[in-house]
Amino acid sequence: MADETKSLQDLGTLTGAPAGGTATALADAKPVHVQKLDKYGRAYATGKRKNAVARVWIKPGHGKIIVNDKDFSAYFARPVLQMLLKQPLSSASRLDQYDINATVAGGGLSGQAGAVRHGISKALTYFEPDLRGVLKKGGFLTRDSRVVERKKYGRMKARRSFQFSKR
Repeated sequence: MADETKSLQDLGTLTGAPAGGTATALADAKPVHVQKLDKYGRAYATGKRKNAVARVWIKPGHGKIIVNDKDFSAYFARPVLQMLLKQPLSSASRLDQYDINATVAGGGLSGQAGAVRHGISKALTYFEPDLRGVLKKGGFLTRDSRVVERKKYGRMKARRSFQFSKR
């Protein structure tokens, strides 16, 4: 212990920070996102929502979206769910540039649509890392963690108790 630190300047040089004593150069380093493709030139991502899990593959194409071997408009009949699927593509202005193939299981239609949307968003960032900022700002990369509350012992449902009777 021959070296003794007597000032903040000395402390800055010990930690490997720049000689000015501030660690701004280390804090300014942003994480680098690289393109992740498989051997077929596709980007793969997993999306989740409620109890639904979607596996999504994206490749360059003409805007064809297939969910469980059906056209997405046939699988998700409600226009709201179809709009939900297209949101990440439209916010990134890539509607007719990618073919999307998704397999989804578990949950209901609403949860499945949310899972596919989450998977599309993640796969887009793997294919084009520059789109991460746009999709993150739109909230498409955040996994919606809300799930159904479990039923508790001594209750009728999750929170509903049995009817009270004085006699």
